[in-house]
Amino acid sequence: MIVERASYSLELAPSGLRATLRAPQGEHWLTLSLLAAFDRRDGVDETLAVSAPVVDGATIAVERTSTIWERAGVQLVCGEDAVELRAWVEGAGSLTDLHLLGGRSLLPGLANGFYPTGTSFRTLFSPNPGDPARLVRRASEPAVIGVSGDGALGRGHWFFTPAPLCLAFATEDVDDPEEAVAGGWLSLAVAAPVSELGFVQLAYQPADRAFHLLLDYEGHTEASGRFDAPALVLTPGCETPYAALRTHRDDLAARGAAPSVRRRDVPAWWREPMFCGWGAQCGLSAGGGGPAPSLATQANYDAFLATLAGEGLIPGTVVIDDKWQEAYGTNAVDRSKWPDLPGWIDERRQLRQHVLLWWKAWDAEGLPDELCIRTPEGKPAGLDPTNPEARSVLHDAIAHMLGPDGIDADGLKIDFTARTPSGQALEAHGRGWGIALLHELLSVVYAAAKEVKPDALVITHTPHPSFADVTDMVRLNDMLRLDDPGLLPVDSVVPQMRFRGRVASAALPDVLVDTDDWCVPDKRTWREYLELKPQLGVPSLYYATHLDWSGERLDETDYAALRDVWAEWRARG
Repeated sequence: MIVERASYSLELAPSGLRATLRAPQGEHWLTLSLLAAFDRRDGVDETLAVSAPVVDGATIAVERTSTIWERAGVQLVCGEDAVELRAWVEGAGSLTDLHLLGGRSLLPGLANGFYPTGTSFRTLFSPNPGDPARLVRRASEPAVIGVSGDGALGRGHWFFTPAPLCLAFATEDVDDPEEAVAGGWLSLAVAAPVSELGFVQLAYQPADRAFHLLLDYEGHTEASGRFDAPALVLTPGCETPYAALRTHRDDLAARGAAPSVRRRDVPAWWREPMFCGWGAQCGLSAGGGGPAPSLATQANYDAFLATLAGEGLIPGTVVIDDKWQEAYGTNAVDRSKWPDLPGWIDERRQLRQHVLLWWKAWDAEGLPDELCIRTPEGKPAGLDPTNPEARSVLHDAIAHMLGPDGIDADGLKIDFTARTPSGQALEAHGRGWGIALLHELLSVVYAAAKEVKPDALVITHTPHPSFADVTDMVRLNDMLRLDDPGLLPVDSVVPQMRFRGRVASAALPDVLVDTDDWCVPDKRTWREYLELKPQLGVPSLYYATHLDWSGERLDETDYAALRDVWAEWRARG
Protein backbone atom coordinates (compact mmCIF):
# COMPACT_ATOMS: atom_id res chain seq x y z
CA MET A 1 0.00 0.00 0.00
CA ILE A 2 1.28 3.49 -0.89
CA VAL A 3 -0.16 6.78 0.37
CA GLU A 4 0.70 9.80 -1.78
CA ARG A 5 0.55 13.33 -0.44
CA ALA A 6 1.90 16.62 -1.79
CA SER A 7 4.70 16.70 0.83
CA TYR A 8 5.47 12.99 1.27
CA SER A 9 4.74 9.42 0.28
CA LEU A 10 4.32 6.49 2.66
CA GLU A 11 4.67 2.85 1.61
CA LEU A 12 3.46 0.20 4.05
CA ALA A 13 5.20 -3.17 4.04
CA PRO A 14 2.79 -6.12 3.70
CA SER A 15 4.14 -7.55 6.95
CA GLY A 16 3.03 -4.47 8.90
CA LEU A 17 6.46 -4.26 10.50
CA ARG A 18 7.56 -1.09 8.79
CA ALA A 19 6.48 1.82 6.61
CA THR A 20 8.83 3.79 4.36
CA LEU A 21 8.52 7.57 4.38
CA ARG A 22 9.90 9.35 1.32
CA ALA A 23 10.13 12.81 -0.17
CA PRO A 24 7.65 13.52 -3.00
CA GLN A 25 10.49 13.03 -5.48
CA GLY A 26 11.22 9.57 -4.06
CA GLU A 27 14.24 10.34 -1.83
CA HIS A 28 14.34 8.03 1.18
CA TRP A 29 13.81 9.66 4.56
CA LEU A 30 12.78 7.05 7.12
CA THR A 31 11.95 3.38 7.31
CA LEU A 32 9.58 3.58 10.25
CA SER A 33 9.64 0.63 12.62
CA LEU A 34 6.02 -0.05 13.60
CA LEU A 35 7.09 -2.05 16.61
CA ALA A 36 7.04 -0.51 20.09
CA ALA A 37 7.94 -1.64 23.60
CA PHE A 38 6.05 -0.57 26.71
CA ASP A 39 8.30 -1.96 29.45
CA ARG A 40 7.02 -2.43 33.00
CA ARG A 41 8.54 -2.93 36.41
CA ASP A 42 7.67 -6.63 36.13
CA GLY A 43 9.09 -7.25 32.68
CA VAL A 44 10.09 -6.03 29.24
CA ASP A 45 7.76 -5.89 26.28
CA GLU A 46 8.65 -8.17 23.36
CA THR A 47 6.62 -8.81 20.23
CA LEU A 48 5.59 -12.39 19.49
CA ALA A 49 3.41 -11.80 16.42
CA VAL A 50 2.09 -9.03 14.18
CA SER A 51 -1.35 -9.12 12.57
CA ALA A 52 -2.03 -8.09 9.01
CA PRO A 53 -2.44 -4.31 8.66
CA VAL A 54 -5.98 -2.94 8.63
CA VAL A 55 -6.54 0.11 6.43
CA ASP A 56 -9.48 2.44 7.01
CA GLY A 57 -9.25 5.49 4.78
CA ALA A 58 -6.16 7.43 5.86
CA THR A 59 -5.63 5.30 8.98
CA ILE A 60 -3.44 2.20 9.10
CA ALA A 61 -3.74 -0.05 12.17
CA VAL A 62 -1.29 -2.79 13.06
CA GLU A 63 -1.89 -4.98 16.10
CA ARG A 64 0.81 -7.09 17.72
CA THR A 65 1.02 -9.82 20.32
CA SER A 66 3.06 -8.78 23.37
CA THR A 67 4.78 -10.91 25.99
CA ILE A 68 3.39 -8.79 28.87
CA TRP A 69 0.33 -6.88 27.58
CA GLU A 70 -3.11 -8.27 26.77
CA ARG A 71 -3.21 -6.35 23.50
CA ALA A 72 -0.90 -3.87 21.78
CA GLY A 73 -0.64 -2.00 18.52
CA VAL A 74 0.10 1.11 16.55
CA GLN A 75 -1.86 3.40 14.25
CA LEU A 76 -0.55 5.55 11.43
CA VAL A 77 -2.76 8.46 10.44
CA CYS A 78 -1.74 9.90 7.07
CA GLY A 79 -2.80 13.55 7.11
CA GLU A 80 -2.44 16.00 4.28
CA ASP A 81 0.64 17.66 5.80
CA ALA A 82 1.88 15.20 8.44
CA VAL A 83 1.97 11.57 9.53
CA GLU A 84 0.87 10.76 13.06
CA LEU A 85 1.94 7.60 14.92
CA ARG A 86 -0.11 6.44 17.90
CA ALA A 87 1.10 3.43 19.89
CA TRP A 88 -1.05 1.78 22.57
CA VAL A 89 -1.36 -1.18 24.90
CA GLU A 90 -4.07 -2.81 26.99
CA GLY A 91 -3.43 -4.37 30.38
CA ALA A 92 -2.10 -3.28 33.75
CA GLY A 93 1.32 -2.43 35.13
CA SER A 94 3.81 0.28 36.05
CA LEU A 95 5.53 1.75 32.99
CA THR A 96 9.31 2.13 33.01
CA ASP A 97 10.84 2.61 29.53
CA LEU A 98 8.54 3.29 26.59
CA HIS A 99 10.22 2.72 23.22
CA LEU A 100 8.64 4.27 20.13
CA LEU A 101 9.68 3.88 16.48
CA GLY A 102 11.37 0.67 17.56
CA GLY A 103 10.77 -2.49 19.55
CA ARG A 104 11.91 -6.01 20.36
CA SER A 105 11.07 -8.91 18.10
CA LEU A 106 10.59 -12.59 18.91
CA LEU A 107 8.82 -13.07 15.58
CA PRO A 108 9.30 -16.45 13.91
CA GLY A 109 11.47 -16.32 10.84
CA LEU A 110 13.01 -13.00 11.89
CA ALA A 111 16.23 -12.53 13.80
CA ASN A 112 15.55 -11.75 17.46
CA GLY A 113 16.42 -8.39 18.93
CA PHE A 114 15.58 -4.71 18.75
CA TYR A 115 14.39 -3.18 15.47
CA PRO A 116 14.74 0.62 15.31
CA THR A 117 13.71 3.07 12.58
CA GLY A 118 16.08 3.39 9.64
CA THR A 119 17.10 6.90 8.59
CA SER A 120 18.79 8.72 5.74
CA PHE A 121 18.92 11.99 7.67
CA ARG A 122 22.36 13.38 8.42
CA THR A 123 21.68 16.37 10.69
CA LEU A 124 19.66 16.56 13.91
CA PHE A 125 18.33 19.71 15.54
CA SER A 126 17.30 19.60 19.19
CA PRO A 127 15.73 22.69 20.83
CA ASN A 128 17.28 21.66 24.14
CA PRO A 129 20.62 23.49 24.44
CA GLY A 130 23.62 21.29 25.07
CA ASP A 131 27.20 21.99 24.03
CA PRO A 132 27.31 25.83 23.91
CA ALA A 133 29.65 25.70 20.93
CA ARG A 134 27.22 23.74 18.74
CA LEU A 135 23.72 24.45 17.47
CA VAL A 136 23.04 21.19 15.63
CA ARG A 137 24.52 17.72 15.76
CA ARG A 138 24.95 14.74 13.52
CA ALA A 139 21.92 12.47 13.34
CA SER A 140 24.17 9.70 14.66
CA GLU A 141 24.51 11.51 18.02
CA PRO A 142 22.08 11.19 20.95
CA ALA A 143 19.87 13.98 22.28
CA VAL A 144 17.78 14.43 25.42
CA ILE A 145 14.85 16.73 26.19
CA GLY A 146 13.42 16.66 29.69
CA VAL A 147 13.45 17.98 33.23
CA SER A 148 16.50 16.33 34.79
CA GLY A 149 20.13 17.39 34.41
CA ASP A 150 22.91 19.52 35.82
CA GLY A 151 26.48 20.58 35.14
CA ALA A 152 27.96 17.10 35.60
CA LEU A 153 29.57 15.43 32.60
CA GLY A 154 27.05 13.83 30.28
CA ARG A 155 24.13 15.60 31.98
CA GLY A 156 24.56 19.11 30.58
CA HIS A 157 21.17 19.27 28.84
CA TRP A 158 19.53 21.30 31.59
CA PHE A 159 19.42 24.84 30.18
CA PHE A 160 15.77 24.49 29.14
CA THR A 161 13.64 22.21 31.36
CA PRO A 162 11.68 21.34 29.43
CA ALA A 163 12.36 22.48 25.89
CA PRO A 164 9.69 21.77 23.27
CA LEU A 165 9.49 18.04 22.58
CA CYS A 166 10.22 18.56 18.90
CA LEU A 167 13.24 17.39 16.92
CA ALA A 168 14.07 18.31 13.32
CA PHE A 169 16.10 16.48 10.67
CA ALA A 170 17.87 17.39 7.44
CA THR A 171 19.27 15.09 4.78
CA GLU A 172 22.30 17.36 4.34
CA ASP A 173 25.23 18.12 6.63
CA VAL A 174 24.20 21.41 8.23
CA ASP A 175 25.97 23.57 10.84
CA ASP A 176 23.56 26.50 11.01
CA PRO A 177 19.84 25.84 11.67
CA GLU A 178 19.01 28.91 9.61
CA GLU A 179 20.63 27.33 6.56
CA ALA A 180 18.30 26.44 3.71
CA VAL A 181 18.22 22.74 2.87
CA ALA A 182 16.78 21.00 -0.15
CA GLY A 183 13.29 19.78 0.65
CA GLY A 184 13.28 21.50 4.02
CA TRP A 185 13.48 19.96 7.48
CA LEU A 186 11.33 17.12 8.79
CA SER A 187 10.10 17.57 12.35
CA LEU A 188 9.32 14.81 14.83
CA ALA A 189 7.19 16.11 17.69
CA VAL A 190 5.47 14.68 20.76
CA ALA A 191 1.84 15.81 20.91
CA ALA A 192 -0.03 15.31 24.19
CA PRO A 193 -1.45 17.40 27.05
CA VAL A 194 1.11 18.22 29.73
CA SER A 195 -0.78 16.03 32.22
CA GLU A 196 0.12 13.04 30.02
CA LEU A 197 3.84 13.86 29.90
CA GLY A 198 4.59 11.62 32.87
CA PHE A 199 8.14 10.85 31.77
CA VAL A 200 11.31 12.53 33.02
CA GLN A 201 12.87 12.81 29.59
CA LEU A 202 12.60 11.98 25.94
CA ALA A 203 15.79 10.42 24.60
CA TYR A 204 16.68 10.23 20.92
CA GLN A 205 18.71 7.02 20.75
CA PRO A 206 20.71 6.58 17.53
CA ALA A 207 22.00 3.34 16.09
CA ASP A 208 23.81 2.46 12.86
CA ARG A 209 21.86 4.61 10.33
CA ALA A 210 18.88 4.23 12.61
CA PHE A 211 17.25 5.55 15.80
CA HIS A 212 14.29 5.24 18.09
CA LEU A 213 12.76 7.31 20.88
CA LEU A 214 12.71 6.41 24.58
CA LEU A 215 10.31 7.97 27.08
CA ASP A 216 11.55 7.41 30.64
CA TYR A 217 8.54 6.90 32.94
CA GLU A 218 10.63 5.31 35.73
CA GLY A 219 7.80 3.12 37.00
CA HIS A 220 5.66 6.00 38.27
CA THR A 221 2.83 5.79 35.70
CA GLU A 222 0.20 3.08 36.07
CA ALA A 223 -1.45 1.60 33.01
CA SER A 224 -4.86 0.19 33.75
CA GLY A 225 -7.01 -0.83 30.83
CA ARG A 226 -5.91 1.00 27.67
CA PHE A 227 -2.83 3.22 27.74
CA ASP A 228 -2.01 5.44 24.79
CA ALA A 229 1.51 6.74 24.35
CA PRO A 230 1.84 10.42 23.41
CA ALA A 231 1.31 10.83 19.68
CA LEU A 232 4.32 11.34 17.42
CA VAL A 233 3.78 13.84 14.59
CA LEU A 234 6.13 13.80 11.59
CA THR A 235 5.87 16.98 9.52
CA PRO A 236 8.00 17.35 6.36
CA GLY A 237 8.90 20.52 4.50
CA CYS A 238 9.62 22.87 7.42
CA GLU A 239 11.66 25.83 6.21
CA THR A 240 13.80 25.90 9.37
CA PRO A 241 13.77 24.07 12.72
CA TYR A 242 12.32 27.23 14.25
CA ALA A 243 9.44 27.03 11.77
CA ALA A 244 9.00 23.42 12.91
CA LEU A 245 8.72 24.64 16.50
CA ARG A 246 6.08 27.18 15.52
CA THR A 247 4.11 24.48 13.74
CA HIS A 248 4.43 22.24 16.81
CA ARG A 249 3.24 25.09 19.04
CA ASP A 250 0.19 25.69 16.85
CA ASP A 251 -0.58 21.97 16.69
CA LEU A 252 -0.54 21.62 20.48
CA ALA A 253 -2.85 24.61 20.84
CA ALA A 254 -5.24 23.19 18.22
CA ARG A 255 -5.37 19.92 20.18
CA GLY A 256 -6.05 21.76 23.44
CA ALA A 257 -2.70 20.48 24.72
CA ALA A 258 -1.22 23.99 25.16
CA PRO A 259 -2.73 27.43 25.71
CA SER A 260 -3.51 29.32 22.54
CA VAL A 261 -1.17 32.13 21.60
CA ARG A 262 -2.70 35.39 22.75
CA ARG A 263 -1.85 39.02 23.11
CA ARG A 264 -0.73 39.62 26.68
CA ASP A 265 -1.19 43.06 28.18
CA VAL A 266 1.90 43.03 30.37
CA PRO A 267 2.86 45.73 32.89
CA ALA A 268 5.37 48.16 31.43
CA TRP A 269 7.88 47.44 34.19
CA TRP A 270 8.23 43.82 33.04
CA ARG A 271 10.06 45.15 29.96
CA GLU A 272 12.53 47.25 31.93
CA PRO A 273 16.25 46.32 31.82
CA MET A 274 17.15 44.00 34.68
CA PHE A 275 20.05 43.68 37.07
CA CYS A 276 20.60 40.26 38.65
CA GLY A 277 23.28 40.11 41.32
CA TRP A 278 24.50 36.56 40.75
CA GLY A 279 27.41 37.48 38.47
CA ALA A 280 28.48 40.26 40.83
CA GLN A 281 28.30 37.82 43.76
CA CYS A 282 30.49 35.40 41.80
CA GLY A 283 32.90 38.25 41.07
CA LEU A 284 33.30 38.94 44.78
CA SER A 285 33.70 35.22 45.42
CA ALA A 286 36.44 34.93 42.77
CA GLY A 287 38.26 37.73 44.58
CA GLY A 288 38.32 35.77 47.83
CA GLY A 289 35.07 36.97 49.34
CA GLY A 290 33.78 33.50 50.15
CA PRO A 291 31.14 31.26 48.54
CA ALA A 292 28.93 33.19 46.12
CA PRO A 293 25.64 32.36 47.91
CA SER A 294 27.02 33.85 51.13
CA LEU A 295 27.41 37.20 49.35
CA ALA A 296 23.71 37.83 48.62
CA THR A 297 23.61 40.58 51.22
CA GLN A 298 21.90 43.93 51.52
CA ALA A 299 25.24 45.70 51.82
CA ASN A 300 26.57 44.10 48.64
CA TYR A 301 23.45 44.84 46.62
CA ASP A 302 23.50 48.44 47.80
CA ALA A 303 27.08 48.66 46.56
CA PHE A 304 26.27 47.00 43.22
CA LEU A 305 23.37 49.33 42.54
CA ALA A 306 25.23 52.43 43.73
CA THR A 307 28.05 51.67 41.29
CA LEU A 308 25.60 51.31 38.42
CA ALA A 309 23.71 54.44 39.41
CA GLY A 310 26.97 56.34 39.43
CA GLU A 311 27.39 55.31 35.80
CA GLY A 312 23.89 56.43 34.86
CA LEU A 313 22.50 52.90 34.83
CA ILE A 314 19.22 52.47 36.69
CA PRO A 315 17.75 49.00 36.16
CA GLY A 316 13.98 48.85 36.29
CA THR A 317 14.05 45.40 37.87
CA VAL A 318 16.49 44.05 40.46
CA VAL A 319 16.82 40.30 41.08
CA ILE A 320 18.18 39.23 44.47
CA ASP A 321 19.84 35.92 43.76
CA ASP A 322 21.05 32.87 45.71
CA LYS A 323 20.98 32.86 48.82
CA TRP A 324 18.98 35.64 50.45
CA GLN A 325 16.96 33.16 52.52
CA GLU A 326 17.79 31.16 55.65
CA ALA A 327 16.63 27.92 54.01
CA TYR A 328 15.56 27.14 50.46
CA GLY A 329 12.39 25.39 51.58
CA THR A 330 11.06 27.89 54.10
CA ASN A 331 12.18 31.03 52.23
CA ALA A 332 12.38 32.98 55.45
CA VAL A 333 14.68 36.00 55.13
CA ASP A 334 18.23 35.59 56.45
CA ARG A 335 18.28 38.68 58.64
CA SER A 336 22.04 38.49 59.08
CA LYS A 337 22.22 39.33 55.36
CA TRP A 338 19.06 41.40 54.99
CA PRO A 339 18.15 43.18 58.23
CA ASP A 340 15.04 44.71 56.64
CA LEU A 341 14.33 43.22 53.24
CA PRO A 342 10.72 44.49 53.02
CA GLY A 343 11.96 47.99 53.85
CA TRP A 344 14.74 47.71 51.26
CA ILE A 345 12.24 46.63 48.62
CA ASP A 346 10.01 49.57 49.52
CA GLU A 347 12.94 51.97 49.12
CA ARG A 348 13.63 50.52 45.67
CA ARG A 349 9.99 50.92 44.78
CA GLN A 350 10.22 54.59 45.71
CA LEU A 351 13.00 54.80 43.12
CA ARG A 352 10.61 53.26 40.55
CA GLN A 353 12.37 49.92 40.67
CA HIS A 354 10.87 46.48 41.18
CA VAL A 355 12.48 43.58 43.03
CA LEU A 356 12.34 39.85 42.24
CA LEU A 357 13.43 37.07 44.58
CA TRP A 358 15.38 34.07 43.35
CA TRP A 359 13.54 30.83 44.19
CA LYS A 360 15.10 27.37 44.06
CA ALA A 361 12.62 24.82 42.74
CA TRP A 362 12.25 21.45 44.49
CA ASP A 363 14.59 22.23 47.39
CA ALA A 364 12.84 21.50 50.71
CA GLU A 365 15.66 22.64 53.01
CA GLY A 366 14.15 23.44 56.39
CA LEU A 367 10.86 21.61 55.75
CA PRO A 368 9.69 18.28 57.25
CA ASP A 369 10.69 15.18 55.33
CA GLU A 370 7.07 14.05 55.08
CA LEU A 371 6.40 16.90 52.64
CA CYS A 372 8.94 15.46 50.21
CA ILE A 373 9.36 12.81 47.55
CA ARG A 374 11.66 10.38 49.33
CA THR A 375 14.10 7.53 48.83
CA PRO A 376 13.29 4.07 50.23
CA GLU A 377 15.36 5.12 53.26
CA GLY A 378 13.05 8.08 53.81
CA LYS A 379 15.53 10.75 52.72
CA PRO A 380 14.07 13.73 50.85
CA ALA A 381 14.63 14.06 47.10
CA GLY A 382 12.50 17.16 46.54
CA LEU A 383 9.30 18.87 47.61
CA ASP A 384 6.26 16.75 46.70
CA PRO A 385 3.58 18.76 44.84
CA THR A 386 1.30 15.70 44.85
CA ASN A 387 1.04 16.07 48.65
CA PRO A 388 -1.80 18.49 49.58
CA GLU A 389 0.02 19.57 52.72
CA ALA A 390 3.19 20.32 50.75
CA ARG A 391 1.16 22.31 48.22
CA SER A 392 -0.34 24.33 51.06
CA VAL A 393 3.08 25.03 52.59
CA LEU A 394 4.43 26.07 49.18
CA HIS A 395 1.44 28.31 48.52
CA ASP A 396 1.90 30.04 51.88
CA ALA A 397 5.65 30.51 51.27
CA ILE A 398 5.03 32.19 47.91
CA ALA A 399 2.28 34.34 49.44
CA HIS A 400 4.70 35.45 52.16
CA MET A 401 7.45 36.23 49.64
CA LEU A 402 5.18 38.44 47.53
CA GLY A 403 2.42 39.53 49.88
CA PRO A 404 2.14 42.97 51.54
CA ASP A 405 2.20 41.38 55.00
CA GLY A 406 5.37 39.49 54.15
CA ILE A 407 8.43 40.41 52.11
CA ASP A 408 6.33 42.18 49.46
CA ALA A 409 8.60 41.39 46.50
CA ASP A 410 7.35 41.90 42.95
CA GLY A 411 7.95 38.47 41.51
CA LEU A 412 10.15 35.41 41.26
CA LYS A 413 13.13 34.19 39.27
CA ILE A 414 12.64 30.41 39.34
CA ASP A 415 15.76 28.27 39.04
CA PHE A 416 16.82 24.62 39.32
CA THR A 417 13.78 23.17 37.57
CA ALA A 418 16.25 20.59 36.23
CA ARG A 419 16.29 19.10 39.75
CA THR A 420 12.92 17.43 39.08
CA PRO A 421 13.04 14.16 41.06
CA SER A 422 14.13 11.16 39.02
CA GLY A 423 14.47 7.53 40.02
CA GLN A 424 12.39 4.35 40.05
CA ALA A 425 12.86 3.82 43.79
CA LEU A 426 11.58 7.27 44.79
CA GLU A 427 8.21 7.45 46.51
CA ALA A 428 5.66 10.26 46.18
CA HIS A 429 2.39 10.89 47.98
CA GLY A 430 0.22 10.81 44.85
CA ARG A 431 0.23 10.39 41.09
CA GLY A 432 2.22 12.49 38.66
CA TRP A 433 5.82 12.30 37.49
CA GLY A 434 8.38 13.80 35.16
CA ILE A 435 7.45 16.78 33.02
CA ALA A 436 3.87 16.67 34.32
CA LEU A 437 5.14 16.82 37.92
CA LEU A 438 7.22 19.93 37.21
CA HIS A 439 4.21 21.62 35.64
CA GLU A 440 2.19 20.74 38.74
CA LEU A 441 4.82 22.34 40.98
CA LEU A 442 4.96 25.49 38.90
CA SER A 443 1.17 25.66 38.76
CA VAL A 444 1.08 25.97 42.55
CA VAL A 445 3.78 28.65 42.50
CA TYR A 446 2.26 30.65 39.65
CA ALA A 447 -1.27 30.57 41.05
CA ALA A 448 -0.07 31.65 44.50
CA ALA A 449 1.98 34.49 43.01
CA LYS A 450 -0.90 35.85 40.93
CA GLU A 451 -3.38 35.44 43.78
CA VAL A 452 -1.42 37.72 46.09
CA LYS A 453 -0.06 40.06 43.41
CA PRO A 454 -1.71 39.91 39.96
CA ASP A 455 1.15 41.81 38.27
CA ALA A 456 3.84 39.62 39.82
CA LEU A 457 6.50 38.66 37.27
CA VAL A 458 7.37 34.94 37.17
CA ILE A 459 10.52 33.99 35.24
CA THR A 460 11.33 30.37 34.36
CA HIS A 461 13.49 28.53 31.83
CA THR A 462 10.64 26.29 30.60
CA PRO A 463 9.96 27.13 26.92
CA HIS A 464 7.71 24.13 26.29
CA PRO A 465 4.41 25.43 24.82
CA SER A 466 2.35 23.73 27.53
CA PHE A 467 4.16 25.79 30.17
CA ALA A 468 2.81 29.05 28.77
CA ASP A 469 0.27 29.11 31.61
CA VAL A 470 2.92 29.06 34.36
CA THR A 471 5.45 31.59 33.09
CA ASP A 472 5.59 35.28 32.14
CA MET A 473 9.17 35.36 30.89
CA VAL A 474 11.63 32.69 29.72
CA ARG A 475 15.24 33.02 30.84
CA LEU A 476 17.85 31.91 28.31
CA ASN A 477 19.99 30.54 31.17
CA ASP A 478 23.75 30.15 31.65
CA MET A 479 25.92 30.63 28.58
CA LEU A 480 28.52 27.99 29.43
CA ARG A 481 28.71 24.53 31.00
CA LEU A 482 31.45 25.24 33.50
CA ASP A 483 32.16 21.57 34.26
CA ASP A 484 33.00 20.74 30.66
CA PRO A 485 36.63 19.71 30.12
CA GLY A 486 38.46 21.98 27.71
CA LEU A 487 35.86 24.70 28.29
CA LEU A 488 37.96 27.56 26.93
CA PRO A 489 38.53 29.18 24.56
CA VAL A 490 35.00 29.99 23.43
CA ASP A 491 34.97 32.05 20.26
CA SER A 492 31.53 33.55 20.81
CA VAL A 493 28.37 32.97 22.82
CA VAL A 494 26.28 34.95 20.33
CA PRO A 495 25.25 32.00 18.07
CA GLN A 496 24.26 29.92 21.11
CA MET A 497 22.20 32.67 22.75
CA ARG A 498 20.56 33.64 19.45
CA PHE A 499 19.61 29.97 19.03
CA ARG A 500 18.05 29.87 22.51
CA GLY A 501 16.21 33.13 21.95
CA ARG A 502 14.72 31.85 18.71
CA VAL A 503 13.66 28.58 20.32
CA ALA A 504 11.91 30.46 23.12
CA SER A 505 10.21 32.91 20.76
CA ALA A 506 9.05 30.15 18.42
CA ALA A 507 7.64 27.97 21.20
CA LEU A 508 6.22 30.80 23.34
CA PRO A 509 5.71 33.77 21.00
CA ASP A 510 3.53 35.62 23.51
CA VAL A 511 6.02 35.33 26.40
CA LEU A 512 8.87 37.75 27.11
CA VAL A 513 12.53 36.66 27.05
CA ASP A 514 15.13 37.33 29.75
CA THR A 515 18.46 37.41 27.91
CA ASP A 516 20.59 36.39 30.95
CA ASP A 517 24.24 37.39 31.31
CA TRP A 518 26.21 34.63 33.07
CA CYS A 519 28.83 33.32 32.66
CA VAL A 520 31.03 34.84 29.94
CA PRO A 521 34.68 33.88 29.36
CA ASP A 522 35.95 37.44 28.76
CA LYS A 523 34.90 41.03 28.20
CA ARG A 524 35.14 40.90 24.41
CA THR A 525 32.58 38.10 24.38
CA TRP A 526 30.40 39.93 26.90
CA ARG A 527 30.39 43.09 24.80
CA GLU A 528 29.53 41.14 21.66
CA TYR A 529 26.53 39.55 23.34
CA LEU A 530 25.45 42.86 24.89
CA GLU A 531 24.88 44.29 21.42
CA LEU A 532 22.62 41.37 20.48
CA LYS A 533 20.35 41.47 23.54
CA PRO A 534 17.76 43.99 22.30
CA GLN A 535 17.09 41.70 19.34
CA LEU A 536 16.28 38.78 21.66
CA GLY A 537 14.45 40.23 24.63
CA VAL A 538 14.77 42.12 27.88
CA PRO A 539 18.43 43.13 28.48
CA SER A 540 19.76 41.56 31.65
CA LEU A 541 22.97 42.60 33.44
CA TYR A 542 24.72 40.39 35.99
CA TYR A 543 27.85 42.47 36.69
CA ALA A 544 28.53 45.80 38.37
CA THR A 545 32.30 46.30 38.46
CA HIS A 546 34.05 43.33 36.83
CA LEU A 547 33.56 39.91 35.29
CA ASP A 548 33.92 36.88 37.51
CA TRP A 549 35.55 34.42 35.09
CA SER A 550 38.28 36.60 33.59
CA GLY A 551 38.47 39.20 36.37
CA GLU A 552 38.40 42.02 33.80
CA ARG A 553 37.03 45.30 35.12
CA LEU A 554 34.29 47.24 33.39
CA ASP A 555 35.44 50.63 32.15
CA GLU A 556 33.74 53.75 30.84
CA THR A 557 33.35 52.32 27.34
CA ASP A 558 31.56 49.30 28.80
CA TYR A 559 29.20 51.41 30.87
CA ALA A 560 28.57 53.64 27.85
CA ALA A 561 27.71 50.56 25.77
CA LEU A 562 25.29 49.46 28.50
CA ARG A 563 23.65 52.89 28.53
CA ASP A 564 23.26 52.77 24.76
CA VAL A 565 21.74 49.28 24.75
CA TRP A 566 19.34 50.08 27.56
CA ALA A 567 18.32 53.33 25.86
CA GLU A 568 17.75 51.47 22.59
CA TRP A 569 15.60 48.89 24.33
CA ARG A 570 13.57 51.49 26.23
CA ALA A 571 13.05 53.50 23.06
CA ARG A 572 11.38 50.46 21.51
CA GLY A 573 8.76 50.60 24.27
